[in-house]
Amino acid sequence: MSDQQHDPYGQRYGSYGGPVQDDGAYGGHGYGYGQGGGAPQAPYGHAQDPYAGAPAPYTDPYAQPQAPYADPQAPYDRPQQPSYGEPQAPYAQPQASYAAPQTQTWDGATWETEAGQPAHASAAAATDRFPAQPAPAPQPAAHEEPAPADDDLSHLAPNQRARALGLSPVIPPGFQPAVLTAGLAVLLALAAPLPRLFPAAVVAVLQAVTAAGWFRLNGMWPARQGIALAFLGGLVTDVALLVTDRADAPVVGIGTLGVWCLLVLVLQLRNRQSADERMYALTAGLASSALAVLAAGHLAAAPHATVTGAAAVAVAVLARALPLPGPVSLVLALLAATGAGIAAGQFGGHGAAGAFLGLAAGGCALIGLRVASYDYPSRFVHLTAGVALPLALAAPAVYVLGRVLG
Repeated sequence: MSDQQHDPYGQRYGSYGGPVQDDGAYGGHGYGYGQGGGAPQAPYGHAQDPYAGAPAPYTDPYAQPQAPYADPQAPYDRPQQPSYGEPQAPYAQPQASYAAPQTQTWDGATWETEAGQPAHASAAAATDRFPAQPAPAPQPAAHEEPAPADDDLSHLAPNQRARALGLSPVIPPGFQPAVLTAGLAVLLALAAPLPRLFPAAVVAVLQAVTAAGWFRLNGMWPARQGIALAFLGGLVTDVALLVTDRADAPVVGIGTLGVWCLLVLVLQLRNRQSADERMYALTAGLASSALAVLAAGHLAAAPHATVTGAAAVAVAVLARALPLPGPVSLVLALLAATGAGIAAGQFGGHGAAGAFLGLAAGGCALIGLRVASYDYPSRFVHLTAGVALPLALAAPAVYVLGRVLG
């Protein structure tokens, strides 16, 4: 095979343009001298590179390109200005290469996508990262009681019905407590002429209901210690009246009440509640003890005065409970109490003077009803304070007027 066939570029030319003769001195690799006998020439007529046969230096494929060498004397925050051409604009803060996120919403969730990105692409990416949760299965509706109609308030308590209708917070006890009061008054009238132990039993029942009703009327329940202490004060007064003369009843009542005030104070010293709660308990305990002691006035009064006063109270509360306008029922109750006093005075020897006793006792009974009707009272209040207060508040008038009328 000839040299022309080994040469991939056809012919080789020396520095003078003539073909190079391969004499085999270099192993037939195509190196030779030109016709002029000069130095060996490289292909295409260029001088031979002395490092042509050396291996290429090692280059790290993971190396980061280095920044061009900067002058350490040049200030860091100001770029060098070229010495030619037009002056460049002042140095500006490079802008961020990313776009501000945009907020989009799919299926009730909010996602942030890059500005310029199609919404469907962002939604697809968000779905890949946060797959949509399947909607929860509808739960069966719980059985609920049908709400009562707005005009159907019969199922509500009297105080709740008054709130719903926007009525006055004063609710009279009604006819049932009036019947109970009248029955208790009739028992007292029947027991008054008997030995004092019989009216004392009726008065003790009146004192127990008074103590419980007053605490409940003031929103304190249960208040077992206060109720028991007030009821005990009433019982002590009854016992003291049984062993003393009727004329000494004021001294017995004042003495018992003074001792019981000290006991109420001692009881409240053990109370660990707030100052306001202790004050409420103190006033309720004192008032309840005072009412229980005052109820003993029926036992200290003369028997005929007790009969007249009890009859007047019974008639007054029943007349007040009639379904009549307020002023009409008030006047009717006072007239009924006066008439009952006159009728009972005929049997007790008072005559026409019994009208004053009946009027006073009836007026005190109406005051007791008004107190038991205040501030949305409950049914329990009506069946305790509403029953006992009319008869308990009438006791001082019965005792005083009974002594005055003789």
